[in-house]
Amino acid sequence: MNNKLALSDDILMQIEKPARYIGNEVNAVYKDPDKVDIRFVMCFPDVYEIGMSHLGIQILYDMFNKFEDTWCERVYSPWTDLDAIMRKEKLPLFALESQQPIKDFDFLGITLQYEMCYTNILQILDLSGIPLYSADRTWDDPIVFGGGPCSYNPEPVADFFDIFYIGEGETRYREFLDLYKSYRDTGISRRDFLIKAASIPGMYVPSLYDISYNEDWTIRAIDPVDPSVPKTVKKELVKDLDNTYFPTAPVIPYLKSFSDRINLEIQRGCIRGCRFCQAGQLYRPVRERSVDYLLDTAVNSLKNTGYDEITLSSLSSSDYSRLDELIERLIIYCNDNNVNISLPSLRIDAFSLDIMSKIQDIKKSSLTFAPEAGSQRLRDIINKNLTKENILNGCEQAFMGGWNKVKLYFMLGLPFENDDDIQAIASLANEIAALYYETVPKEKRTGRVQITVSTSFFVPKPFTAFQWSPQATREDFIDKAYKTRKAISEVLNQKSIKYNWHETDTSVLEGVFARGDRRLSRVIMSAYKKGCMYDAWSETYKNDLWIEAFDECGISMDFYTTRNRADDEIFPWDMIDCGVSKSFLLREYKKAKEGVPSPNCKEKCSGCGAASFGVGICRTHQQ
Repeated sequence: MNNKLALSDDILMQIEKPARYIGNEVNAVYKDPDKVDIRFVMCFPDVYEIGMSHLGIQILYDMFNKFEDTWCERVYSPWTDLDAIMRKEKLPLFALESQQPIKDFDFLGITLQYEMCYTNILQILDLSGIPLYSADRTWDDPIVFGGGPCSYNPEPVADFFDIFYIGEGETRYREFLDLYKSYRDTGISRRDFLIKAASIPGMYVPSLYDISYNEDWTIRAIDPVDPSVPKTVKKELVKDLDNTYFPTAPVIPYLKSFSDRINLEIQRGCIRGCRFCQAGQLYRPVRERSVDYLLDTAVNSLKNTGYDEITLSSLSSSDYSRLDELIERLIIYCNDNNVNISLPSLRIDAFSLDIMSKIQDIKKSSLTFAPEAGSQRLRDIINKNLTKENILNGCEQAFMGGWNKVKLYFMLGLPFENDDDIQAIASLANEIAALYYETVPKEKRTGRVQITVSTSFFVPKPFTAFQWSPQATREDFIDKAYKTRKAISEVLNQKSIKYNWHETDTSVLEGVFARGDRRLSRVIMSAYKKGCMYDAWSETYKNDLWIEAFDECGISMDFYTTRNRADDEIFPWDMIDCGVSKSFLLREYKKAKEGVPSPNCKEKCSGCGAASFGVGICRTHQQ
């Protein structure tokens, strides 16, 4: 279906990568707008190439378009060049498929994947001509939805959204669309409709909750404003991953995206319980897809796209219980059809290396480990459940198998970290480099071993054991990175080790928003009006403008980052129930202080609360 493009040829010739904005990709869905009842547009508030790699939107796009009464389209943030032209020419933001203005849709669904995209949300609303604040919208405007991992603490952007969908989107949207259709033309007020919508499980309507504060800025209470509104909103969860929506004909981007391959989700959740990891808690309990389902999906997806690579994705692929069988059966088809298989998120052990050796596309040059912490003491604190022996044994197996490049990922600023833990990063990298020369005979070496050490700065997140923990200051982060670099420069094998570190300012701002409350909406609005946008991109991030915005609003960044939190403090996200109890997370935080690890879910149930869903690994334990 060819629609007239919203942008003229003259504009398309002026901007970088015009293919971002023209639609008409293979497998894009087109419907007659006069024959559907509901127009829904899904948005990823970043550039096209990043948004097109997001599996969640692909799943929801496929699901919505299977509904006969609904047409779902897509929109992404215009890059800065087009943004400037659209503002100058007063051009409205448009959906890719129909090329029609976003403001004319019934719903705008925005994925909250990363805190540093918050000003881009305002860009989307602003360019669309939709009032930025929910309170200013009428029935002439789309209902603005939020979803994704950051919706588990949506408070910093709560004033800009009508509804947040908490949890996995496959379960309740149909019920909501039916509710919308039944009330849309009845004359009901927008607010009364939102009250009715709040009765659907998983629907959090922020305007229906009153937040009161103590004199010290902490929260005193979170109260629903209507007796029909639930005090807490429990996340929605798909109980059977073999009987749900999953795209077998995903939209193929015109441009090279960050994921030019079939993304096959083999399971959801993670058994490991790392105390720093938000995703490991949000997506509990672990649920697996069957091998037969995965094979059918893989074959159909490859036929419908023409891709020559498939990646098996999950939070911890090594823990998929039938991984060996899946690989064995998948290899047969992939070898016959010249398709590569990639396996991210593997633990480095003998089993994983054996699996990797069976995959045809593995280049024997680069292997990735994520020890997260240099010392065993700190790995026990964060519950990484990975010993130095595990790491060295894995490296030895890899070196014997032909690898000579190792990437090591660590975090700086973890709770209870000291200088010895930082020194241990350099020591571990040095030992791995030395192990290569001890393991591989000189005549079999393909050159010097290359160890790349990368450190990011730890940001405490909601629904983790470290949600009570202070975040390190900007100065602490810089000092820790300097100490890491100095320690690496002093080890024997320093010439074989390269060190990279993350930017400091964005980590601090991410920390503010991660545990922030809705008072921060004023800051985000102020920063946006000053010109902040694409804050996740180093070339467009403007830290000085953010500092100005906080100062003008009279809000301290330190309040949200570096202070200690009491055990019984009410958090901004306490009206949301992710299935993992706050009492469990507090127990884990206290165990972290003592350096005591916890078992993974397969070893022993720790009583996190996810058993209330009665599915996946929790059901296995109950039996």
